[in-house]
Amino acid sequence: MPNTFFISDHHFGHQGIIAFEGRPFADVEEMTEVMVARWNSVVSEQDRVFHLGDFSFLGQEKTSAIVSRLNGYKTLIMGNHDRGRSRAWWLAAGFDEVSEYPIIYKDFFFLSHEPMYMNKHMPYVNVHGHIHGQKYEGKQHFNVSVEHWAYTPIPFEQIRDAVVVSEEQGG
Repeated sequence: MPNTFFISDHHFGHQGIIAFEGRPFADVEEMTEVMVARWNSVVSEQDRVFHLGDFSFLGQEKTSAIVSRLNGYKTLIMGNHDRGRSRAWWLAAGFDEVSEYPIIYKDFFFLSHEPMYMNKHMPYVNVHGHIHGQKYEGKQHFNVSVEHWAYTPIPFEQIRDAVVVSEEQGG
């Protein structure tokens, strides 16, 4: 049975993000190779990956070359740095599905790039990226930015279980 994974904010080709976020890479080439290897270490061809935005700063040919190396059925929810290019551009780069807007997953999880406002009375969890190494407190936000997960896609079950544990503990 295929697994579902989530990840965001790879920023492929973005040299500045290495210093800005304190990423442990010498250059964008090393960053690319490590992130592709970590993706493929957990994701099989049959799995699905939701990428929650800010995938690549590279041109279409180089972006396509990276996408083609990544295992799985890939859905991109466009991030602020992706929106300068059209949905068609990202599809041509190799994503299987592309959304310009948040997606509701399993009737409970709001998948978005930027964190969404969730008041305490809303019975949903916002799975998001955008804020990199930062983290919102509470059970209603789950940050899947690469910095939190050793540059490796995180399985849905891990998110689901963290939310269930948080609810059971009243947190």
